[in-house]
Amino acid sequence: MFPFFQIFGIEIYTFGITLTICFFAFLYGIKYLSQRFGYNPGFFFNNIIWYFLSVFIFSRLFFVISRWDDLKFIKDPFEFFIMSNYNFSLFWAMFGFLLVTLINIKIERSTLRKYIDGLTLSFIFVLCIGFVWALLWGQVYGRETTFGIEILYSHPFTPVPYQVPIFPLPIVYAIMSFLLFSVLYILSALVHIRGLIGYLGLLVFSAMVLIFESFSGRFDILSAYVFFNLNQVYALLLAGWSIYELWKIYIIDNVQSEVINSEK
Repeated sequence: MFPFFQIFGIEIYTFGITLTICFFAFLYGIKYLSQRFGYNPGFFFNNIIWYFLSVFIFSRLFFVISRWDDLKFIKDPFEFFIMSNYNFSLFWAMFGFLLVTLINIKIERSTLRKYIDGLTLSFIFVLCIGFVWALLWGQVYGRETTFGIEILYSHPFTPVPYQVPIFPLPIVYAIMSFLLFSVLYILSALVHIRGLIGYLGLLVFSAMVLIFESFSGRFDILSAYVFFNLNQVYALLLAGWSIYELWKIYIIDNVQSEVINSEK
């Protein structure tokens, strides 16, 4: 809607502003929640460069793959990493972050359950901001509907191809993310089973994507041929993994999960 605006003749890109805010908001969330969930935030801060590289490479690589019909003509490797559309794959950014986390956990000889609650809450908190960016920049947008809540993208440089009012998908995602974060944050003060809040949050997030991506106006290499897109496939896989981890908490561990404590 507003890819950039001008102040005293200087173009300020909403992409850069919101990405910076998201970065520091996520770090703040990890630090703030470390006391509640009993982990050392240095586990993440000490490896911040590896997290950044992994998230960037995986998110960019698999976005290009998802839009291969449009982006297969890239000849300069520099264009693969630095492109004017600033598009990335959210799910593969999550995978890149999780990959580094699992490697560090292996080195530390710990478990993901120790960190998943704080990570999930921080991630969902940042989504509230991230989807506002997606609205301003046009990374996420809906398709033409007749619900009476549609919005029109009228900025001359918007990447949204629709010339008519469309479903406000990023606004819906932002509101749903805020509600999910609020509920999980309240539950985290009442539920002391390590991992339950984290995996439950990922499961609800996956359900949200599965439902509302049906209103997405974007196409990828899969949705061009079938009625669902890659994000819904990734969400289904994430939901399956979350259900399996919740099953382990209650069945395999016989509901004798670790209780959150203040040790670091």
